[in-house]
Parts: sequence; structure tokens; C-alpha cells
Amino acid sequence: MEIINTVLALIVTLGILVTIHEYGHFWVARRCGVKVLRFSVGFGKPLVSWRDRRDTEYVIAMIPLGGYVSMLDERETEVEPELLDQAFNRKPVLQRIAIVAAGPVVNLLFAVIVYWAMLVSGVEKVAPVIGSIAAGSVAERAGLQPGDEILTIAGRKIHSWDEINLAMATYIGESISVPLTARKGLSGQPQDYQLSLTDWHFNPETQSPLSALGIQPYRPVHPAVIGQVVETGAAAKAGLLVGDRVVAIDNQPVTEWGQLVDIIRENPGRALELELQREGQRFSITVTPDEKSEAEGVVGYVGAGVMPVKWPPEMLRQVRYGVVESIGRAFSQTWQMISLTLDSIWKMLEGVLSVKNLSGPITIAKVAGASAASGVEAFAGFLAYLSISLGILNLLPIPMLDGGHLLYYSVELLRGRPVSEKVQMIGLRIGMAVLFSLMGVAIFNDLMRL
Repeated sequence: MEIINTVLALIVTLGILVTIHEYGHFWVARRCGVKVLRFSVGFGKPLVSWRDRRDTEYVIAMIPLGGYVSMLDERETEVEPELLDQAFNRKPVLQRIAIVAAGPVVNLLFAVIVYWAMLVSGVEKVAPVIGSIAAGSVAERAGLQPGDEILTIAGRKIHSWDEINLAMATYIGESISVPLTARKGLSGQPQDYQLSLTDWHFNPETQSPLSALGIQPYRPVHPAVIGQVVETGAAAKAGLLVGDRVVAIDNQPVTEWGQLVDIIRENPGRALELELQREGQRFSITVTPDEKSEAEGVVGYVGAGVMPVKWPPEMLRQVRYGVVESIGRAFSQTWQMISLTLDSIWKMLEGVLSVKNLSGPITIAKVAGASAASGVEAFAGFLAYLSISLGILNLLPIPMLDGGHLLYYSVELLRGRPVSEKVQMIGLRIGMAVLFSLMGVAIFNDLMRL
């Protein structure tokens, strides 16, 4: 069932983003008088198709990993004389630039709309209050203490832990001092701190920026109660059910979920006796944790999740803005994500970030499924982020992508004549090599993460 939900989430996610992207090309092409032959969501054999009064064919195809808009073009097919004025290649270069750029631009505008809707409707966030700080960490050297609530980073107002991770991600590989404001408790006076990143050792493959700073967020105490069980996991095979409270493991008392997790992770492949409480009765079962490899070595896991607990009301923040104010904030949030994406690409080229951070369809499917299961807010935020990534990726000056076509048309605009077919074919081969290499690395990374 989990796999089905993940696949469905991937199809819905890509379906929305591809439709939006291709509709941008389609809408501007129509406005420029170009005849659109086909608007396809997906590749391969058509599952559903229909035509409109302008004889444009609309298709939903079998492979939901992309889409395309096919336009009348003399370079691809013979065009009847009476239709030459509707051919893409006959249009002025500025119109061709507008048609090609429309897809990525609409992706970016879609993100703005999503963020605007979230800000207007209101988003509930967990207050960024520090739970614990690692000894000798950047946060400890700065003077931060458990119980402090982080208010700003580099002048940017902070509402949640996600915003802290995003803010700090921009400083990966830099040896500077970042100003931070925090207050003691939930009602103390704001104080200024400096995060010195001179010795900040950050591995994005295994850490978040937050954990690399030595900060663990405050979390309410979670009793050792089972909240979810994976059907094929060791917990399900042993007979664990949602609602079971783990009282002890191998006669060692357990009161919090963290204790349960630590013991299981430390005992991969070793049979553990769990004392459970279920509907007022106590009994024992034996669970043998499965094994998986992580950065710190082989660890155990049983395929069970914690029962959620309610957050204290004072630890929650409702972030909501007016209809007009949200417009500026939505553009600002989108620009922040664009800057972070471009910065990450540049740092990969520099070697500061590893290509292991590239993700492919498997990771996208998993994140889409998890965000969909977490609610509309999480899924909408993921859609906005992925739409920005798709828009930026397509604007890169790589032949085969929209950005490659924009590069050729920009050169044509400056020179007054098109780039030669020979140069375009060489660029096409280079672009194919680059794209297929990136796709191969991304899919390999996906498989390794499994």
C-alpha cells in the first residue's frame, strides 16, 4: 500500500508540474500565432486523447515522467504554404525566446502562487526552540543554550527550523561569521550571537545544517508507544501493533521513544525481548531488528514509528499575512529558493558539494509520498520547491533544455542570423551527454539511498 501511495504521489506531482510547464509554452505560442500540433503530458503510448477546434491534439500518455508541446516547424516536417505564417521557425527571434522561456517562467510563478496561498491561509510552525547543544559545537562556542528561541539569522526573521536550515545552507563551504539573534526562553530579551563557521565541518550527505551546528530542536517527550507499523518490517512480523507501549527491552526499563530507538539501532540482527503493554495486559515478544548501512556503520531498525503527541500551544506559531502583504513575501520566498538552488549548483561545480546530493525520480517519489501523507501544507510546499527546481534546471544553458535554445536564440539576436546547424548538432550531442550523465548519477544516488 505504501508503494502504491508513493507512486500515485509521484504521478500527481509530476503531472501537475509538467502540465504547468508545458502550458506556459502552449499559451505563449498561441498568443504569438504559432500552430500547436500536440500538447502531451507524459511520453509513449497515448492513454487518452482529444482535439480542440484549432485541431490541437491533447494527450495523456503512458510514461508520466515529462511532457512536451509539439509546434508546426519547417525543420521537423513539411509545412503547407498557407500555414507558413504559423510555423515556429518563421516567427521573430524575440517571439521564439518568449515561447521557450514561458515554461520555466510559469514554473517559477506557480511557486509564487503556492507560497502566496499558504501565507494568506496561514501556516502553523513549530517555534525554533533549542532542545540540546553538542559539546564543542559551533552553537556552544557562540554561547547558545538549551531553551533559547532563535529569532533571526543574518537579519532574516525566523519562524521555524526549516527556515534555519535554508538560511544556513547558503553558507556551506564558507568560513565567515553569521550573526544570529535569540532570546532566553519564550519571553526573554533578544540577545545577539555570532556563529563562527571557520571550523564548520558539514557533510550534507549525512547531516542537516542544523545538526552540523550542534543544535537539536526541542521536542516534547514521546512515550515509547507504537504509532505506525510497516507491513513488511521486523516489527510487523513479530506481532507489534499500533498502540502498543514498550515497557522494557531485555529487562531494561524503557520510558521514552528515544531510548527504544537507541537500543534497536545498537543491536542489528540480534534478537531482543520486548515487554509490551496492550489494552491493560502485559506480555513479551521477540523482535530481531533488520540491518541497514549508514554513515556511522550498520544499524538496526524494525519498521515502526512513534505515536504522535500534541505540542504545547506556546511552542506553536501561526504565520499568516494579508492578501497584499503576502504577494511580496511570496516573491521573496521564491527568490530565496532560487538563490539557494543556483548556489548549490555552483558549489557542486566548485566541488564544495558532492554530486551525491543529486536526486532522481525515486527520491522525488519518496519525498512526494511522505509530504502528501503529512498533509496539504507539506505537499504544497514540496510542489513549490520542485517547481522552482524544474524551472531553474530548464533555464540552464544546456542544449536539449529550454536554456540551450534560449542561448542559441540570444546569439541569433546579437548576430542577426541563426546559429549554424553544425554548431547546433555539436551542442545537441554535448547536451545529451551532460543530461544523460546527470540522470545516471541521480538514479545511481537514488538506488544507493534505498
